[in-house]
Formats: sequence, C-alpha cells, structure tokens
Amino acid sequence: MVDNPTVRVRRVYDEPHPDDGTRVLVDRLWPRGMPKTLARLDQWYPAVAPSTRLRTWYHHEPERFDEFTRRYLDELTEPDRAGALADLRDLAENGPLTLLTATKAADISQAAVLEALLTTGPAGSPDNPVTATERPDPTAETTPTQLKCDLGPDCYPRQ
Repeated sequence: MVDNPTVRVRRVYDEPHPDDGTRVLVDRLWPRGMPKTLARLDQWYPAVAPSTRLRTWYHHEPERFDEFTRRYLDELTEPDRAGALADLRDLAENGPLTLLTATKAADISQAAVLEALLTTGPAGSPDNPVTATERPDPTAETTPTQLKCDLGPDCYPRQ
C-alpha cells in the first residue's frame, strides 16, 4: 500500500510513459478515432465520468470549472460513481495510476478533479482542497429562488 499515491492525468492519445503504472480511461464516451486495440489502457471506468447533462453544460469552458467541480463532486456521491471512485482509490493505493482523458484541456477536466481527490487527504479533510469546500445537501429541497440557470429547463439547483 502506498502512503502518497502517485496519480497523473494524461491524454489517451499521447504515448504511454514507462512510469504510468495502471492506465485508466475516465471518460464516459470512447475517444474519437481511437481504436480499442491501440488505446493502451488497462481499464475503462465510464461510471466515474460526469453525467452527460453536466458534461454538456460544462463544455470545458474555463470560467465554469469551479462550478463544474462542485457539481461533479456531488455526482461522485451517487452509488455507481462512488463505487467506481473507490476502485480508483484502491488502484492508486497499490501503485502509480494514470487517469486518461480525451479532452484537450486535461487540467480542467474530470480527470483533474479525480487526481486531486486521489492524491490529497481524505475526502472532506482540510488537506483536500477539492472536497473541503462546503457542498449543498443533495437531499435538501430547492426553492425556485435557489435556481440559477443559463440553460433554460436544463437547470441545476444552486444553493
């Protein structure tokens, strides 16, 4: 078991590095133009990826990254995603882990959020700046005044 897990983020299109360790694709969709025979990855975890709704809202716009991170962290508490995240945590604790994504802006992707979760302190600790922020209770009811939306009917509740 590794005390300080080594987790990296790389593009799936880039050549593998000898120190990559376990290579896991964390995108919901298979990368365009990448034949599965050439992907050079060990596993694919589409369950840990953001929802289609969140992904299309975000559209990798840098000014939305903080809000994307908050919403994605909320999604990671859902049972399927939480299970996939636990599997990634196990992989990271047992050796180097490389999170692969097809996005051109890997530093503002879900892979970057996952890297922060896996390499800093336990979820919710002060050592983990990604999860130390207050997040709304997903079971709490939302009133119409708590909605801020730039997508018409495809709003997310905001607190």
